Amino acid sequence: MKSDQPPAFSQEPLPDDNKEVESLDSEDALKITHNLLDRRSQTLLTVQQDIKAKLKHKYQHISEGIGHHGNQSLLKDIYTELYITEGGSGGLNNEHEVRQIEMASKKQTTQETPIKCNDIFKPLPGQDKPIRTVLTKGIAGIGKTVSVQKVILDWAEGKANQDVHFMFPLPFRDLNLKKDQYSLMQLLSHYFPELKEIDSIEDGETKTVFIFDGLDECRLPLDFKNNEKCCDVTKPTSVDVLLTNLIEKNLLPSALLWITSRPAAANQIPPECVDQVTELRGFYDPQKEEYFRKKITDQNMANEIIKHMKKSRSLHIMCHMPVFCWISATVLEIILKETEKDEVPKTLTQMYSHFIHIQIIVKNRKYNKAKEINPKELSQSDKEMILKLAKLAFQQLQKGNLIFYEEDLRECGLDVTEASEYSALCTEIFKEESGLYQDKVYSFVHLSIQEFLAAVHALESYVLKSDVLKSDVLKSDKLKSDKLRSDKLSDLHRSAVDQALKSENGHLDLFLRFLLGLSLESNQNLLRGLLTQTGSTTQNNEETVRYLSDKIEEESSPERIINLFHCLNELGANSLVEDMQTSLRSETLSATRLKPDQCSALVYLLLMSEEVLEEFDLKTYNTSEEGYQRLLPVVKTCKRALLDGCKLTYKSCETLTSALQTPNSPLRELDLSYNYLRDRGVELLCVGLTSPLCNIQTLVLDGCKLTYESCETLASALQTPNSPLRELDLSNNDLEDRGVELLCVGLTSPLCNIQTLVLGQCGLTEGCCSDLASVLSSPNSQLKQLELRDNDLQDSGVTLLSAGLEDPDCKLHTLGLSGCLVTEEGCAALSSALRSNPSHLKELDLSYNHPGDSAGGLLSAALVDPTYKLMKLNVDHGGECRLKSGLRKYACHLTLDPKTANPNLILFEGNRKVTLVLKKQHYEDHPDRFYIHPDVVCREGLSGCRYYWEVECDGPGAKIGVVYKGMKRKGGEDDMTLCQIDDQHIQR
Repeated sequence: MKSDQPPAFSQEPLPDDNKEVESLDSEDALKITHNLLDRRSQTLLTVQQDIKAKLKHKYQHISEGIGHHGNQSLLKDIYTELYITEGGSGGLNNEHEVRQIEMASKKQTTQETPIKCNDIFKPLPGQDKPIRTVLTKGIAGIGKTVSVQKVILDWAEGKANQDVHFMFPLPFRDLNLKKDQYSLMQLLSHYFPELKEIDSIEDGETKTVFIFDGLDECRLPLDFKNNEKCCDVTKPTSVDVLLTNLIEKNLLPSALLWITSRPAAANQIPPECVDQVTELRGFYDPQKEEYFRKKITDQNMANEIIKHMKKSRSLHIMCHMPVFCWISATVLEIILKETEKDEVPKTLTQMYSHFIHIQIIVKNRKYNKAKEINPKELSQSDKEMILKLAKLAFQQLQKGNLIFYEEDLRECGLDVTEASEYSALCTEIFKEESGLYQDKVYSFVHLSIQEFLAAVHALESYVLKSDVLKSDVLKSDKLKSDKLRSDKLSDLHRSAVDQALKSENGHLDLFLRFLLGLSLESNQNLLRGLLTQTGSTTQNNEETVRYLSDKIEEESSPERIINLFHCLNELGANSLVEDMQTSLRSETLSATRLKPDQCSALVYLLLMSEEVLEEFDLKTYNTSEEGYQRLLPVVKTCKRALLDGCKLTYKSCETLTSALQTPNSPLRELDLSYNYLRDRGVELLCVGLTSPLCNIQTLVLDGCKLTYESCETLASALQTPNSPLRELDLSNNDLEDRGVELLCVGLTSPLCNIQTLVLGQCGLTEGCCSDLASVLSSPNSQLKQLELRDNDLQDSGVTLLSAGLEDPDCKLHTLGLSGCLVTEEGCAALSSALRSNPSHLKELDLSYNHPGDSAGGLLSAALVDPTYKLMKLNVDHGGECRLKSGLRKYACHLTLDPKTANPNLILFEGNRKVTLVLKKQHYEDHPDRFYIHPDVVCREGLSGCRYYWEVECDGPGAKIGVVYKGMKRKGGEDDMTLCQIDDQHIQR
């Protein structure tokens, strides 16, 4: 044993007998007690060594899709470290797992600290709470089970976690079969008979780890709300009750629990029962290459495979999943040796068709050596068996099951013995597992293989005129009963498309891609002998392409639209995407009016690219409001999203919220200024802002028609643990004092990290200043910049604010009070505050106020006094005229310039009024005159300051705007005219 063996396991020799303790004196009793403890320790040690040996035998080989039959690789030879990170909460994601991979495969823009699988129970940096239960999420095939296998093997071989006395792997797929009642000790003894040698593991010193792999495969109710409470490890009850009480810490509260799950099932465990959520990210680019180089011994061949995978973005993305790397290596190692490079698979359907084809060849070569059979030909028995498996795949896909039991097989006409034999012959497609435990469980090697075979069943059944269209997967309201027997393949396609679009979680997305891809004759030829040939499919596919194109124009869900483009790719119909790719490369998009479907194609291109955009400015795209909506998912793949002034509404916030919750999102800055979001939109946004996956640091909601109600919602979001938000701009919203009062609740929270707050022109008065002062004086506050311009705070408000400024806990560097009705009195209060706390404030903006000479002088003195940190003081554009409420403080007197008036305009009343007439006026020719458009420019230039004016309009059609002085005044219709200011920008 190693010297660091836990103290509970002593190696002192055992006593020769077991005397009664009661009749002995205290010293002898103590000695015998020690001997008894030593005997128990030795028994525990023996049991531990036996269990370690058992687990090492089971887990030292990796199946990689191969069952317990045939050749296997040692885990240590092929294991590639997977990327595990802190994964936030167990929330839902309404995307097919392949779509989640596409986002996760983007180039990393942040440095995340990976968690080694052996360190899964160690607190992360900055955490001080003990971790008892860990929930690890990961999509199917990402490597959850292999990670579990690695942890168990390293423990069994003495390489890691040697402070743990026992590890008990209890996969949900096995627990599903336990219908009888067990106590916890009985259940453990069922799987580990060695434990019968010890009386209990509940002594408080024995460190135990339970590993529950595959929560998504659980068929137990896990009724945490209604299950009875059980605290006794010897009390028999149902396995369901045992599990919920273990997770709730009623049973063995000192034991550690590791649960793995696909994302969609993770919320079955109550959040309060989980101490840490982690996420298994799979392979990034360096790990993909490492895997191929380990898997393929011929390094030249490995380089060829890596090169090919990089050429196909869709395939390279899928390599984020280790299981797809294995499938690709299996296919390409053979294909690149035996065929022309033109035949190398470029789509998912091609890859999986080759994979099934290759497995048939391998099986026939291996098991039919003595028979004169062409290994590339499918025997009748093979065909029957694979089609039965395809039916199983189809039926279980409808139910959402990845694992199957004997009754599931019998429903599809599969004999259990027959299935076991076939799993031995074709281990890379279908597998039977028993291993450590005697109960048999069946599954396809990966969900994607199940989805592919389900598509095979759907196509074959339709060709054979079965009632497949009546299934939940394919039934369509649009196809009436008289069409259920239609010979048109496009009917099948339309039904599948309709059902996939209805799916809330996208669980039919990959099935649909495979089904459409299988309609290509090239893929049917690969599976000749398995699929009944459909004949020429050109016309049907053309109809399907048109249907997909129509759906792209109609559909509103960004996730579903993206999958429809994947479907077009499987059919080789990429013209729309290729056109957009050409426009992107030639940088001509800004000059093109984009239709909604073109916007969707652009989104598909940008999301499929591995590159992350530095900036995405929605205004630069010339499209309709619907087009803008379709472009929104691009925010998932950019660092800075500028969505200002694009007529977005609260409905847009649903898409944006999804983007904010994207794992590993690069988005750091989101500008939604001058959109009609209203309070409802902010409520939706805050769902994303409070997500642990959100990385937003800057949020701009300037002029979004918000009220005080949004402030309460935002205040709650600001109190989210580890909130990344640093800058919040709420200018030009009617928040009023009530809104600021609510917001300050969040700003004073120790969890709030806001450093910059902008509240310009929010209808504030002195009534909110005491709340803001409390924020400034709070030791929890991180606020460094506060902008309050164009609010009627007056001297009384500034005096209240100064009480916060002079507090030693105030950290404010920059304060903006431009246009806040401040006079000499308010400036004196600020000067006093600076004297009391001179160490922080560096910039002070008092422009457009009336500070007076004396107060201005006091503040100016702070600029030259080394005691103060003040570096910038703005008192420009002051005067008594600035003491008017609202925008009237910026009022200016404007007259129209007759030298610029269009001949159809008449000026009167001292050039202060203008009217449009049909008859052209006889004006002298002038280079500044407008001749094409009925425009006229004011005589006074407006630049360098703030100006406010009002226009009275009599009748429709009047436009207000701005022009450059040197713009063209003559020419064709395309020459520049007024840059019109609409209602939402009129007060910017």
